[in-house]
Amino acid sequence: HVQLVESGGGSVQPGGSLRLSCVGSGYAYSMYCMGWFRQAPGKEREGVASIASDGSTSYADSVKGRFIISKDNAKIRLYVQMNSLKPEDTAMYYCAALPRGGDCSKLWPEFTSWGQGTQVTVS
Repeated sequence: HVQLVESGGGSVQPGGSLRLSCVGSGYAYSMYCMGWFRQAPGKEREGVASIASDGSTSYADSVKGRFIISKDNAKIRLYVQMNSLKPEDTAMYYCAALPRGGDCSKLWPEFTSWGQGTQVTVS
């Protein structure tokens, strides 16, 4: 099981930017999907973005064109650059991992490893 720790959350004005980071450890498989999810109070957790082992990315429609997910080559660190932030982006953001390959966008419901979350507040 992968251990994940997020950082970089905070408060920002609408239109501002934040960059979230995630440090992972305990990788035991050859291929991983990595992703960012978020959950606002009273709402279900939703997928934000994912990146496959080959670097392919997928984004929720709500963040396309504003968020960019990336990772280092060793799969140790995961990032999401969040630009043009909106109040509706306010949520707890979670880093996630899944020991699978292929099209990660189809696997969002299956992510198994989660960080503790970092709060993003846009106001």
